[in-house]
Amino acid sequence: MKKMVFVILGAALALGLLTGCGSGGQSADTSQPVESDRSEGSAQPEQGTAAELGSLRSFSAGTLDGGTFTQEDIQAKDMTVIDFWSVTCRPCIAEMPDLAEFAKALPDNVQVVTVCLDGMGNETFAQEILKKAGFEGVTLISGNGDLLDLCANLMYTPTVVLVDSEGDLVGDAIIGGQEDLSGTFLKAVNEALEAGGKDKIELES
Repeated sequence: MKKMVFVILGAALALGLLTGCGSGGQSADTSQPVESDRSEGSAQPEQGTAAELGSLRSFSAGTLDGGTFTQEDIQAKDMTVIDFWSVTCRPCIAEMPDLAEFAKALPDNVQVVTVCLDGMGNETFAQEILKKAGFEGVTLISGNGDLLDLCANLMYTPTVVLVDSEGDLVGDAIIGGQEDLSGTFLKAVNEALEAGGKDKIELES
């Protein structure tokens, strides 16, 4: 029964959130719309506060390798960086090697998790993308509760949010591909940690 819930929710994520993500985008774009058919030359979305997207205080998700990921896995870390992407989103795939490198350089109290919004039914393709990029962390492909609500509020991929140990989204959502991914993400993580009264981190070489 639990597996069936994941299947149904995963299909909802894929069909309801990613219509048009891979259509009409130019290779130079740094983000792609989840639902919109944004015309060429239109302005990039403004960054709002991540808290407006929701929270991750209560949820359960299925992982690409067949496991389960919940709010307890969020609580185990001071900060979780979550990257929402799609197998049809070229900017998402292009920055995946940089994301993998960033994830490997983090100390133990900070983690990177990805959410492949169209991973259900595209498991093999998603695994190939992640393997080629060198990403070895957790990737979610289905979910319920707060995760489903958060996904429903997304407008662009890639979108990255930071989540503290309480499950609250902190700082600003980072939208679109980043030229200096490690620098941008490290700055955002340290600002969030400092705001929460925790020590800043440094990337390991």
